[in-house]
Amino acid sequence: MKRIWFIPVLLTALFFIGCGNPVNTDDVLPPTVISSLPADAATDVARNRSVTATFSEAMNPVTVDVLSFSLAQGSIPVPATVSYEGLVATLVPTSDLASDSLFTATITVAVTDLAGNAMEADYVWSFNTGVYLAAGPSPVELGTSGDFVALAKSGISTTGTTAITGDIGVSPAAATYITGFSLSMDASNVFSTSSYVTGNVYAADYAVPTPANLTTAVGDMEIAYTDAAGRTLPDATELYSGDLSGKTISAGLYKWGTGVLINGSVTLSGGANDVWIFQIAQDLSVGNGAMVTLSGGALAKNVFWQVAGQTTLGTTSNFKGIILCKTLIEVNTGATINGRLLAQTAVTLDANALTEPAM
Repeated sequence: MKRIWFIPVLLTALFFIGCGNPVNTDDVLPPTVISSLPADAATDVARNRSVTATFSEAMNPVTVDVLSFSLAQGSIPVPATVSYEGLVATLVPTSDLASDSLFTATITVAVTDLAGNAMEADYVWSFNTGVYLAAGPSPVELGTSGDFVALAKSGISTTGTTAITGDIGVSPAAATYITGFSLSMDASNVFSTSSYVTGNVYAADYAVPTPANLTTAVGDMEIAYTDAAGRTLPDATELYSGDLSGKTISAGLYKWGTGVLINGSVTLSGGANDVWIFQIAQDLSVGNGAMVTLSGGALAKNVFWQVAGQTTLGTTSNFKGIILCKTLIEVNTGATINGRLLAQTAVTLDANALTEPAM
């Protein structure tokens, strides 16, 4: 009897060893593309940027290749390489794209998820290039976390008269962890509203499809954080020993093994397609009245602050960019932000103006 019991157990163990992670045979839903960079119908896209697509679930990486993910200028294919990591497929043209031209990206139904499900139809989108080459790294793909101006896992609170333009959300925390907003539930129970928010408020305990949408958004936030933290070949390490006060910084990838301090002001100088990624291993501290200034046409949507510690924005400070924070984002009295606050713990506000960046 012992041998009869042993054989099926052994076969089961060999199956998992040979196959790696077990396939979820209950998954019958087709995967989808939930976001892309450049976005569909985008204009004035830099000619030297990669093209990315974020999927709704993990894909079989073997199926994501140059045959299933392609780029074309009219009927002419663009030579490129394709890679896949996390939920993001990336197509990198082997040379700069033509200027002032229409390009069409296509992901075919040949791509499948880990259960073997294919998309229901090809995913096709187009964009127009400009004349410029962009400086700095490729932008961080935010996925659906980019639908929120503030997103947190454990709570969002405010005191004083805060003005938010854009949607906010918490997950897996419930709506009781969104405090100070005097929420009014919509009749659909899918979202709530607040006099402090020009947009909608979402929480994990609201009606379908909000819980699933928030789970995806939080997952995308974590993937974006990992992407920003994992970029290699920085343009500089330990720049100015972490004190950016009074400095002017061009587009690029910058890495610190310590914290970063901004007192007074820092200027980010570059064009509308240029990108900044700041990799900060400890805290980001922005002093009272300090300012992040964008010059030369630089845009807040292209500035990414990846912070492993806590982010603190001082009173009446003026901040620009997207904060991807591993812990708390604390915004003190009267500070204004043009960007996004994406925290893996909480966001605390105090009579602030928070506006999502122009796209």
